[in-house]
Amino acid sequence: MSPAKDNARVLEIGGREVRISNPDKVVFPEPGLTKIDLVEYYLAVADGALRGVDRRPMVLKRFVKGITQEAFFQKRAPEKRPDWIETATLHYASGNSAEEVVVTDAAALAWVVNLGCIDLNPHPVRADDLEHPDELRVDLDPMPGVDWSQIVDVAMVAREVLTDHGLVGWAKTSGSRGIHIYARIERRWDFHQVRHAAETLAREVELRAPGLATARWWKEERGESVFVDFNQNAKDRTVASAYSIRPLPDARVSAPLDWSEVRDSRPERFTVATMLERFAERGDPAAGIDDAVGGLEGLLALAEQLGPAEKPPRASGGGSGRRQSTMPLIEIARAKTKPEALEGLERWKARHADVVALLQPADVLVDGMRGSSSLWYRIRVNLQHVPEAQRPAQQALEVDYDPWAGKEWNRT
Repeated sequence: MSPAKDNARVLEIGGREVRISNPDKVVFPEPGLTKIDLVEYYLAVADGALRGVDRRPMVLKRFVKGITQEAFFQKRAPEKRPDWIETATLHYASGNSAEEVVVTDAAALAWVVNLGCIDLNPHPVRADDLEHPDELRVDLDPMPGVDWSQIVDVAMVAREVLTDHGLVGWAKTSGSRGIHIYARIERRWDFHQVRHAAETLAREVELRAPGLATARWWKEERGESVFVDFNQNAKDRTVASAYSIRPLPDARVSAPLDWSEVRDSRPERFTVATMLERFAERGDPAAGIDDAVGGLEGLLALAEQLGPAEKPPRASGGGSGRRQSTMPLIEIARAKTKPEALEGLERWKARHADVVALLQPADVLVDGMRGSSSLWYRIRVNLQHVPEAQRPAQQALEVDYDPWAGKEWNRT
């Protein structure tokens, strides 16, 4: 390590020099972690972290103002970059394309962290074949009111379904509340087929674990269940990879797990501090993932047996043309940040205490809506448990942020 101008540090990593700007900037105030601490964490777990991102195009999710401010998503690689940073050009159904960063070694890993990337968000393809994913991913996303034991039960069923259909499932904590399950697959199927296989997995899990798991698209129809989110396999979607630090106050990380330890684990147990010790002692539980490659024939055959699935929502400019919910929903807030949205919800609750007393945890729907380069937040309330005569009408939003203001739509 050597000093550089403006308090920067230059690290020599694998024969490459990586400049770390503002190394002493505090990123996580609660545990007191600085930017250089994050870089050193990723270098310490690089063997595992690279297993999740190596040779994959990556969306740069940059927290340039720290974890208290929303990140912005940067698909295009910065023009100013070292000549040893590799890229790949992805083409999307919209007709757009983006030259994205491809991490291939520990030096590149440190370089993206220096840009403000706290977690790593790779695509499920390798740079040498951008049209055929080499992994199937599902996110077990618990609805409010769901406890860890239910998430674990659903994970075990998902593992069983994968095994029954010729695939090996690998589990990791999401780093938030849920569990991610991955399966390496042969590069023979396109994104549509992989997503179809993942949706079939989700539907079969719902059939085997009724009341515990759901494959329903519509959030208001899920109840207190675990959503087996299969849409992580869509072409434009990325997922925080193994060993990613999540932007939560305690600096927890997405931790690969042996199946034998899943039930007794909790996401909050795995932080930057505890993962450094765990990795040093035992290495990567997912070290064998690249040797466990399977095919999708079993899940695609099951899809034929199950028949057509629920249709997904259609993409639409500004939200028009979407399916009408069968649930009695009212919208409370649209906000640029989650705290603003939640403050609006609290104001609404204060005026409707009699209604709030009748709501179930899963009736309050907080949606992180991903825009072109950032998130915005929507809060809705499902009044299904409120007698019709007591249901408040849709009123002016408590917070009325327009995420499309100033956007120029491509009309060609």
